Amino acid sequence: MKILYGIQATGNGHITRATEIIPLLQKKAQVDVLMSGMQNSVSFPYPVKYRHYGLSFVSGKSGGIDYLMTYHKTKTLRFLNDLLKLPLEDYDIIIQDFEPIIAWAGKLRGKAVIALSHQSAVINDSAPQPELFDPLGKQILKNYAPSKIEYGFHFQPYNESIFTPVIRKSVRNIKPVNKGHYTVYLPSYQDSALISYLSDYKKIRWHVFSRNAKNKYQHENVSIFPTQQETFLQSMSTSEGVLCGAGFETPAEALFLKKKLMVIPMKMQYEQQCNATALYQMGVDVIKSLTKENQNDLNNWLEKDEKTEVRFPDQTEHILLQIIEKHS
Repeated sequence: MKILYGIQATGNGHITRATEIIPLLQKKAQVDVLMSGMQNSVSFPYPVKYRHYGLSFVSGKSGGIDYLMTYHKTKTLRFLNDLLKLPLEDYDIIIQDFEPIIAWAGKLRGKAVIALSHQSAVINDSAPQPELFDPLGKQILKNYAPSKIEYGFHFQPYNESIFTPVIRKSVRNIKPVNKGHYTVYLPSYQDSALISYLSDYKKIRWHVFSRNAKNKYQHENVSIFPTQQETFLQSMSTSEGVLCGAGFETPAEALFLKKKLMVIPMKMQYEQQCNATALYQMGVDVIKSLTKENQNDLNNWLEKDEKTEVRFPDQTEHILLQIIEKHS
């Protein structure tokens, strides 16, 4: 049996999840990997057979998506050419983690493609939705990588096709401790903006992880680190709390490690607004942005001791076996 597995390489979460899923799939089949997208900062340990530019959203500099830059970087003709040339007929099972080339190639050719992603859970009617409805954002999320067969990962199993997060083994094997610092990962903010804001909290030691930093440097009580998996995981596992965007993998891992968590959803990013709503319902602190208006909320979070309790069992292999048996 041959499986084609597609990965969206914009952001780190899809790649992190794939490093856990691919070796499990390889127990049952030959697996070829397709990767598309840009803007990630983690290494990938498996061979990639098909590598494409794909479609990518570009992060801005003040907490949101830069739609103008996203438009300028979109290469429509290349995208169409890539999906038309993809040899889907060579594979028995096709799986995509929010990967648009495989999704659209399958849709246009009437080939069954299985979506296995966080986004599939987010758009499910059973999952939490933000109070401020964003019909355009929801349509973008639904049609970016569409599939008729959908399974998803979310912070809670909201129905039978939604599972709890895939927590990588390197995280499951950690014994977390508290060394008093706070770990920060907010890639949609400029380093200068984070330093300016966080340095006002003189008594707090901040570890800020930056996509732009080439080397570690210090500004008063703020340490800036390049985004490296091992360094970030070490900082997070020894932190008192984690301040990050309302993505999926980093909040899930922080919760698994029993860390105090606050998230800031990206502006005009429907998926993160949904995640923030789900986390808020679970008791996680959420603020809209790093502004003076939200300083009291941040102060209150820094002073509190409460943590959100979660249960994320290691069930990834069981999930994959169920999917393969059902759709092979």
